[in-house]
Amino acid sequence: MTQDGLWQLKYHEVVVFIETYHRNPSKHSIEKHLMLSFIRHNRKLLNTGKMKADRIGKFNELLALGEKYKRQNQYV
Repeated sequence: MTQDGLWQLKYHEVVVFIETYHRNPSKHSIEKHLMLSFIRHNRKLLNTGKMKADRIGKFNELLALGEKYKRQNQYV
């Protein structure tokens, strides 16, 4: 499998997780840690300008989806 194929697979895995559980992957769960690492690594690439052009739009959609289900402070 190519690098692009693996990226698409991880991207799809994270999107399905967020849409299913309505939350972002937790850093405390060992099973979800790889998804969180995928998000962090790609956010770093995006911020430094090293991300491939065809991935930028899809990753921005993923970040927007994560913001949609961002944890709310219950005491506000």
